[in-house]
Amino acid sequence: VAVDRGAELFHELRDSEVHSCSSCHGENGEGMDIKAIARYPVFNANLGGLVTLQERVNYCWEINLDRFPLTPGSSELIALETYVRHLAKGETVNVQTDGDMAPLLARGEALYNTRFGQLDMSCGHCHVQHQGQMLRGQRLSQGQANGFPEYRLGRGRITSLQQRLTECFVSFRAEPFEEGSPEYDLLELYIMSRANGLEIETPAVRF
Repeated sequence: VAVDRGAELFHELRDSEVHSCSSCHGENGEGMDIKAIARYPVFNANLGGLVTLQERVNYCWEINLDRFPLTPGSSELIALETYVRHLAKGETVNVQTDGDMAPLLARGEALYNTRFGQLDMSCGHCHVQHQGQMLRGQRLSQGQANGFPEYRLGRGRITSLQQRLTECFVSFRAEPFEEGSPEYDLLELYIMSRANGLEIETPAVRF
């Protein structure tokens, strides 16, 4: 459903508009560079540094289509992100880890291993130290992100990576960051880099 909704938004003309996403990127996204999609998040000096795929989509929505920007984490923006990443399904995740990205990656890794909340836990506790073990009736995964945005059976909806981070923060009783915040962007960078070499599965289905 999210892919279909994203496709509608991708081709949609509003009011007196003469351009849609497909005007630049082709019918059904046939003009999209799927290898470029697989590299997100990326470093883009012209856009101020680290840019996630959702942020890039929103930038085009606002600047190139001259529309009001979508709210980070909104259903429309997640649908568009899902559709665009789905176009690269089967492509290998290939996030840059050197050059300008190296210091940002180090900051993301530091956040990944920082203890948060009343339970004094980090992302790494579940997805590195104890992955494969059982917690609350679920087997802890490696926390790979190659399927995001993904459909979560437990939530009954499509979920972005940053929304999943918020769910994790809440579960160990920590104050979550805002979606689109520098902290979440850094975490997304590091987590996506851990998926390097895996195929994009968006939208994956997970519990």
